[in-house]
Amino acid sequence: MFSRDRWDEILEALNANKFRTLLTAFGVFWGITILVLLLALTNGLKNGVTADFGDFATNSMFMWSQGTSKPYKGLPKGRYFNFKIDDVAALKTAVPNLKYVSPRNQLGGFNGANNVTRGTKTGAFEIYGDYPEYIKQQPMDILQGRFLSYSDINAKRKICVIGTGVLNSLYDKGEPVLGTYIKINGVNFMVVGSFKMSNSQGDEEQDANTIYMPFTTFSQAFNRGDTVGWMALTAQDHVSITTLKPQVFNIMKARHKVDPTDDRAIGHFDLSEQFGRVNGLFSILSFVGYFVGALVLMSGIIGISNIMLIVVKERTKEIGVRRALGASPWAIKSQILQESLMLTILAGMVGISFAAFIIWGMNILLDYYGPVDNFANPSVSMQVIFTALIILIVSGVLAGLIPANSATKMKPVDALRID
Repeated sequence: MFSRDRWDEILEALNANKFRTLLTAFGVFWGITILVLLLALTNGLKNGVTADFGDFATNSMFMWSQGTSKPYKGLPKGRYFNFKIDDVAALKTAVPNLKYVSPRNQLGGFNGANNVTRGTKTGAFEIYGDYPEYIKQQPMDILQGRFLSYSDINAKRKICVIGTGVLNSLYDKGEPVLGTYIKINGVNFMVVGSFKMSNSQGDEEQDANTIYMPFTTFSQAFNRGDTVGWMALTAQDHVSITTLKPQVFNIMKARHKVDPTDDRAIGHFDLSEQFGRVNGLFSILSFVGYFVGALVLMSGIIGISNIMLIVVKERTKEIGVRRALGASPWAIKSQILQESLMLTILAGMVGISFAAFIIWGMNILLDYYGPVDNFANPSVSMQVIFTALIILIVSGVLAGLIPANSATKMKPVDALRID
């Protein structure tokens, strides 16, 4: 297998007709290049699309109240209701598999812009009333100070945490932020921290123009009472939020006298369900990438097999001489297989290197020109490279198998008679 003379013979055979060898190898080169690029592009699409989910815990769900579509217990159809803060405790008690239940309220955004001022500077930002665990559902990097705490909730402190967009709009560069005050709808709040979202592929501008304050402070300052605008629910790691959804809805319907069969009374957005669909779609795309790439690679393998058949035909007398001198059928077969394998692996490795160069170039362009919608960081894992190598080895063996069997079937006497 590792005989130097054997490898010298293989190299001599491949160099005998360099142009034919090059054209034959190009089929494998092109096939493996297409395979790796298809998988890299699929991964780039997946990275771009999943970035829209941000860093928010994907085993989560948003839930809000809507108008009822059915009458129930003397209450009319079309009745509107609101979640209450007591619903949070009820859900935590009744559904222990819920890891976080975060009530939320909002000013700004789709509820209409509101003025935030600091001295002579003003801006319109989104203001949220939240609980401390929300940062575990929506990870963010705290740049200065801190996030909300339960002491803030219990004391109803008029404090807030501001995004980088708010900071840049209301503060001069280098100006101290912590301990200063901003006025939101005429109410003064002390800034105790600033943040930026960990994910930069989502709606970065909207995230930066955000202000968080304690939920209890929000409710008191803006006269929301015990009303909850909507909830962010996250399940325990070993449980899917999708499986808990019916139980959560039934509890909420019972608490607010809604018909159990009224599916329109409670709106929701299931991140886990959507994330699962996206992963399923890209699993299919990855399979298509492997399938198409394998078909293209197969055409190259067939080319190598055909060329090796021609090589065996051209070297019939040589094979006959070797057989007459005592060479075993396996010695003949192994040389043909090694020639095929070497040609396939060399062409494939060049193809993988070329594909890696193109992927590197795409990432350089993305870094230079900025992010593209629904596309980010095209790449392939080492698992894909190892899979490609295994495909190359198997393909090389298959490509040489038929010519090798053809060579060993020749009788030495018949081979020597051929001119």
